Amino acid sequence: MSDVTTPTDRPPTSDQDLIETGLRTLEAEADGIAALAAAMRNGLRAPFVAAAETIRAARGRVVVSGMGKSGHVGRKIAATLASTGTPSFFVHPAEAGHGDLGMITPDDVLVALSWSGETAELKNLIDYSRRFRIPLVAITSEAASTLGQAADIVLALPPAREACPHNLAPTTSSLMQLALGDALAIALLESRGFTPLDFRNLHPGGRLGAALKFARDLMHAGEAMPLCEVGSRMGNAIVEMSSKGFGCVGVVGRDGRLVGIVTDGDLRRHMRPDLMELPVEQVMTCGPICAKPDQLASEALQVLNASKITAVFVTERGTPVGILHLHDLLRVGVA
Repeated sequence: MSDVTTPTDRPPTSDQDLIETGLRTLEAEADGIAALAAAMRNGLRAPFVAAAETIRAARGRVVVSGMGKSGHVGRKIAATLASTGTPSFFVHPAEAGHGDLGMITPDDVLVALSWSGETAELKNLIDYSRRFRIPLVAITSEAASTLGQAADIVLALPPAREACPHNLAPTTSSLMQLALGDALAIALLESRGFTPLDFRNLHPGGRLGAALKFARDLMHAGEAMPLCEVGSRMGNAIVEMSSKGFGCVGVVGRDGRLVGIVTDGDLRRHMRPDLMELPVEQVMTCGPICAKPDQLASEALQVLNASKITAVFVTERGTPVGILHLHDLLRVGVA
């Protein structure tokens, strides 16, 4: 932390005062991130690469530790690493000295966070890593600190003023630690070729899990699909459309391939006394937009939104295998 400075002259008393305080906080933290980005282009470049390569080469897991606010940040970094393909977990430094050191193996990599580098609770972890030659990566602002001198790799954070008016409460410093952890996690993600499908395996729940489902997981198949053949009369097509409730009916050729679609909009555009007697090919829209069975639900939603439609047929080699409606995406939380 930098030297303590005097607080503001008076506490915020108006809405504008509160806004100004919030803006000063954001600006101070933005300055910290800018300083970190500048360091990444210079002094942090080599140790960052070394840290990423050490973690990528490890046969075990990444063990993250830190005390106080650094500990809270460390938990988030461990969670981000784990969710992006780098097995990781958090060990509380105080608990480490009471048996949790047994969770760490020589195949692991230890990442320790301490802004000052003098956090007493980290001593047992530091000693243990040195005794068993466990790679130690330090995230600290003081390379010459106890932690920095003991570490194999030091990710030295540049000096920055805290957003706290007293320059005491960890604010900017915590954000910089978190941002560096995110940068490391994403660098590892990309270097490993971690794909959205890999992401799906680790995030099956919530809205994110829903967005990573496939179209085949949500589509209506078999008899639920509203379909009619080329040559059918519009009267029959409308009955099929109404009974299935998707607001459309797909038109298939003799070979079973989807050649067109009739929607509510098509009905309005072709409204005339003999509509019921017309063949569907005179009313249908040819070459309808389709989705693939292995297309992500989030991608299917983009197709619906971009085309301003509410349903899309799912086809395989041109043959309809299902139909996906916007309501299906809403129901599982994708939209």
